[in-house]
Amino acid sequence: MAREALLLLALTCLCIGLAAADWNILSPKWRFDAKQDTWKNYCESWRINVELNNIRDFEVVPQECVDHIKKYMTSSQYTADSERAIEEVTLYLTRCCTLKGDGKDAWIFDVDDTLISTIPYFKKHGFGGEKVNSSSLEAWMEESKAPALDHTFKLFHEIKDRGIKIFLVSSRKETLRSPTVDNLINVGYHGWSSLILRGLDDEYMHVEQFKSQARKKLVDQGYRIWGIVGDQWSSIKGLPEAKRTFKLPNSIYYLS
Repeated sequence: MAREALLLLALTCLCIGLAAADWNILSPKWRFDAKQDTWKNYCESWRINVELNNIRDFEVVPQECVDHIKKYMTSSQYTADSERAIEEVTLYLTRCCTLKGDGKDAWIFDVDDTLISTIPYFKKHGFGGEKVNSSSLEAWMEESKAPALDHTFKLFHEIKDRGIKIFLVSSRKETLRSPTVDNLINVGYHGWSSLILRGLDDEYMHVEQFKSQARKKLVDQGYRIWGIVGDQWSSIKGLPEAKRTFKLPNSIYYLS
């Protein structure tokens, strides 16, 4: 009897050890399915390399990874990753900025999936597995129903209350100004200094170029850009640079 109990304990420990060796934060229930685990690992690797900007200019999420990306972007892990990024912004703010009080201290936020979320739209449109239909997405934006992202909502107001001027630089078209303003105000954003959208002359410009030019205009006006928060690399790359940039997770789409 003692020998059988010892054998059972050994097998239990072995199983626990195997599970721990293949632990995945997105899958706490262990299923020993080699094929499924291979796809899970591939899709998580794909997602991470999107965030690292190693995978660029993709038009759709790989079909075998759509469900994985959906689970991540609607999970507590996505929320935790976003909140961790915002914690780094808050830490930076405690030591970074010697404000001169001349009205020239500035901070830039992107809009979509930085201040407000497009996830309700993508839940109904393939969650990255379909090429983005601009007309459909813009029609949804005109409804002004995008919810606020809690993690950046608090940061937005903290930065504004410090006396730093906030500029919103979005790749949305100028024709969406009214519904964008309505959406932001409806969910509690207010007090920004300017909302910069793409005019007719900007629509065929790469997003990175458009946002770089927007920053240059601010710098030419004497603004000191202490930081940028955005979910796309195109929101934070290019010259002139901010003193610090902070990237929020987004594996659904890529804007170059």
